[in-house]
Amino acid sequence: MTTAIVYTSTNCPHCKQVKGYLDGKGVAYEERNIEQSDDFAQQVWDMGLRAVPVTVIGEAKIVGMNKLQLEKALNA
Repeated sequence: MTTAIVYTSTNCPHCKQVKGYLDGKGVAYEERNIEQSDDFAQQVWDMGLRAVPVTVIGEAKIVGMNKLQLEKALNA
């Protein structure tokens, strides 16, 4: 079973879309809200990224709500 990590922020509409998409596909994920943990925010920065949502599936790092990239990562 594929699991994912989704980096989010509290009032992010795209973050809600990503979580809803994964829920609809039955994909288990761990949500990491960058506003609730400096460690989570640092993890995003360490990836060279500056925005959420960031979805990590295997080696794939998907920024934003991108169904095509999410599907590709889930089917890899």
